[in-house]
Amino acid sequence: MVAQPKLDALNARLDALTQSAGGGWLGAAREDALGRLKAVGLPHRRDEYWRYTDPSALVSVAPAAGGEDEEADPFDEIDCFEITIEDGEPSWRGDLPEGIDIGSVAQEGSADIHWARDIYGVLEAAGSRPVTRSLAMLNTAFATDGLLLHVHGTVDMPIHIRYVGGGDPILHHCVKIDSQASVTLLESGYPGARFNTVMEVDIADGGACDHIRIQGRGADRHANTHLFARLGSESAFKSFTLSQNGTLTRNEAVLDLTGDDASAHVAGAAIGANAFHHDDTVFVTHGALNCESRQVFKKVLRDGATGVFQGKILVKEGAQKTDGYQISQSLLLDDDSVFLAKPELEIYADDVACSHGSTTGAIDETALFYLRSRGVPRKDAEDLLVLSFLAEAVEEIADEELRQHVTDLLEGWLRD
Repeated sequence: MVAQPKLDALNARLDALTQSAGGGWLGAAREDALGRLKAVGLPHRRDEYWRYTDPSALVSVAPAAGGEDEEADPFDEIDCFEITIEDGEPSWRGDLPEGIDIGSVAQEGSADIHWARDIYGVLEAAGSRPVTRSLAMLNTAFATDGLLLHVHGTVDMPIHIRYVGGGDPILHHCVKIDSQASVTLLESGYPGARFNTVMEVDIADGGACDHIRIQGRGADRHANTHLFARLGSESAFKSFTLSQNGTLTRNEAVLDLTGDDASAHVAGAAIGANAFHHDDTVFVTHGALNCESRQVFKKVLRDGATGVFQGKILVKEGAQKTDGYQISQSLLLDDDSVFLAKPELEIYADDVACSHGSTTGAIDETALFYLRSRGVPRKDAEDLLVLSFLAEAVEEIADEELRQHVTDLLEGWLRD
């Protein structure tokens, strides 16, 4: 039986939302998600996977207050194809790179047959078992728009999704990567003061996807993002997120390795202070032979900031030769900041190598003294140690140019 506060929150939110018109494959997916949502209600602090993060600001009827993101484009020095999503509406200019087709949910959702029918809401529904993800269900049911990216070859140029705007947008992206196809996806900015996004990535046998996300530095941001990925045989998926500031950010990643010899990496680096509350919640399922997964998350917290990591590796029966690695670490720069971690392993196969670890600590005073004794100012010395601490997460970026670009961006943030 669903608790009454969860149903009350849902009913209030539903009264304030309007489902976009449209039938076809999109209408069927929306109705299915709405039915699942009504059966579970919206998240509450008493839910197991919300015990460290209060969801009230994400589920309330009133959106968060805040202005538009006026930050410079963090990928402006990278040669890429840019898609701008301004006030919830996507647009792009110029000829598409070879190997990719781009559409939008609003324009193509009314078709009777579309490849997105097998992805939109499908990966989200699978990812809501066994852990209920009702804000993702809300997204599937009420998303006003989103991108439909079909990758059918090797895309040599990164695809950059840049968010600009305000309000309370709900966006849902679907990415289909064909066999032996590959793409690099970049995300930057934030769509509004409060936003709910879903990205579903379906990677066929031998396909590959690199995903790099820079979440903006706006202090008023309330973000709830969901990343669902399904991996076929010998496929590869890597995702990295860099975050700073934001009042509340919860990034969820649900990865399902369904084909033999697949590889999935998800990583993040976060820096925050004061009211900053940053939550990474990850669920990786190994369902095939000889698959590898890595979870690497680092957070640097000061002035009372809070960091959360909840990560699980589930190894199903028969998923032999699994190699699962998970590490979450925090660097607390004062006594008021808090890091809360919940690492989990659930294993039903006997020939596996799985490990997890979580640590919390302060800056190494010996290393700090060493740097200062050689003439490095204290602030610069602390920044060097912070960069060293975050390096393992940043190293998860496969492309050397993008990895160096993110490192340079991080150094600039620390100097500000």
